[in-house]
Parts: sequence; structure tokens; C-alpha cells
Amino acid sequence: MAASAAGGGLFGVVGTVLGRVAGYFETRQQNEFEQARWVYEADMARLTMQARQAEAEMDIQKADTEGSWEGLRASVEADAALNSAYPFVDAIRALTRPALTLLLWLITALVFFNVGEALKARIVETAVFAATAATLWWFGDRTSPSVRVGAL
Repeated sequence: MAASAAGGGLFGVVGTVLGRVAGYFETRQQNEFEQARWVYEADMARLTMQARQAEAEMDIQKADTEGSWEGLRASVEADAALNSAYPFVDAIRALTRPALTLLLWLITALVFFNVGEALKARIVETAVFAATAATLWWFGDRTSPSVRVGAL
């Protein structure tokens, strides 16, 4: 029978069935591979978006920081450009910063000791920020204007 037409037909049908079964498993494996690839590509797209977002945030922060330093530099240059022929005017101008700083710290202390607990954290936080910024900005660089002009 194996050498007959019926045997050849039967062998052909079995081969076709085996081919179809193998094709089914091959298609299933290909689909699983494609699905894994889609998950990988989606993860990569998500990670790329996160990286771009982080990069954009860093660029914004960098631009903000650079702008702050440019403002500081312009302020120092403007301060260095102030020259007076009257020593009395220079003395008053020189005493303005210490007086304002002392007043700011006094206000901070008054607020700290005289405000209720509910508002204390918010008000004190702002007052301490202002007092600290004023102290560090006004007394951070006490070199003479001619030295500061040469440094910039």
C-alpha cells in the first residue's frame, strides 16, 4: 500500500496536516515574537519620552539659572558703576545695606515671636528667606568697586 496511489495520497495528506500543524505553531511563535517586540518598542518609546522630558526640564532649569546669574552680574556691575564725589553720600549708601539687613532680621524676629502657630511656618519661612538672601547678597562680596569691575 505504501507504494500505491492510496499510500501516496495518504502520505501527502499526513504531510499536509503536519505542515499545517507546524505552520500553526510557527505562526503562534511569530505572533509571540511580534508581541514581545511591540512591548519592547513601546517601552523604548516611553523611556525616550521620559529622557526627552528630563532633558527639557534640565534645559529650562539651566536657562533659569543662567538668567539668574546674568541678573546678578548686571546688578553687581550697576553697583560698581556708582561713584560719588561726596564722601557723605558714599557713607549713607554704605550704611543702607547694613541698616536694611538689621531691620529685616528684626522684623523676622518680631514675626517669629508674635505670630500664631498656624501662620508661623508660612510667614517665618518667607521672612527668613528674605533676610538670608539680603544678608548673603549684600555682604557676600565686600571688595572695593574697582576690584569688582576688574573681576567681571
